[in-house]
Amino acid sequence: MEQPPAEVGEPALRPALRRFGIDADVVRYAAVGFGDHHWTVTGAGGQRWFATVADLAHKDHDGRGAAAALDGLRRAMDTAARLGERLSFVVPPLPAEDGGPVVALNDRYALSVFPFVQGEPGWFGQQLSPVERERVLDLLAELHRQPPPGDIPVVGLDSPGRAMLADAVAGRCGEWAGGPFAGAAADLLARHAPALRARLREFDLLAERVRQGGAARVVTHGEPHPGNLLAAAGGYRLIDWDTVALAVPERDLAVVTTDAALLERYARATGRAPDPDALALYSLRWLLTDAAEFTAWFRGPHARTSDTERAWRWFTETLERLERPAR
Repeated sequence: MEQPPAEVGEPALRPALRRFGIDADVVRYAAVGFGDHHWTVTGAGGQRWFATVADLAHKDHDGRGAAAALDGLRRAMDTAARLGERLSFVVPPLPAEDGGPVVALNDRYALSVFPFVQGEPGWFGQQLSPVERERVLDLLAELHRQPPPGDIPVVGLDSPGRAMLADAVAGRCGEWAGGPFAGAAADLLARHAPALRARLREFDLLAERVRQGGAARVVTHGEPHPGNLLAAAGGYRLIDWDTVALAVPERDLAVVTTDAALLERYARATGRAPDPDALALYSLRWLLTDAAEFTAWFRGPHARTSDTERAWRWFTETLERLERPAR
């Protein structure tokens, strides 16, 4: 995010960082990524860390509240820490004084801290070359072969926020009066309503086919797009593990490519050919989940900021993409 949350600043971060054994000399906001908030932290001896503050209100895709989102985040970070013991490309969270990788700052925000890794970050929307995609597929093949840690989160096929999105498309969600984008967002959603209803029906049909296929679930990252890749010495490092979960492998693969020729490399490495229905399902699921998240954002309280302006651009682009069938 380009702007830090008003509720979280250095006065709140410094004592929380000490719970990770870090006496910070410099704490500087890093305007990178989207969704979470990030800071670079430097100690008196020059050691550096990367601190991430999760907004639990924006991770509550299933309607169970911030407490459930915090529990899910803790399980995800625990999983990432265990994977980091086995896989060199995982950038794992550090343990706090209680041994856990997450410290709650208040009822809405939670802190995780990571080692600072020197490298060249990618960005969301970056187009990777076929060779770069093959390198990412190699990492995913290794990840998918890992035995799952015991408390790993499990995600189903349903799109988070689907019920809310369907209600919004049908005009059943009440008045849109949360902020400056509310009226325009309601109008935009209404214009795209026929396509959204078609995509929701398409999603349900694909989900049923994938369920009937009974594919085995594996450890997945969830969002292995270029924005979560760091080109470091020795190869790519994979960051931002808050979405790690047990799921069918196409949850990851669809983010990287749906090209059958490239996916043949993954099939050779794992002995499992990706399912075209599952690839189509997760390509569509990504878009529907984004549409639901942006809909909730613009229906709720919000102000005009550089972050909401960027969210508005992505909301319009997402709805345009949903005009096209998944297959």
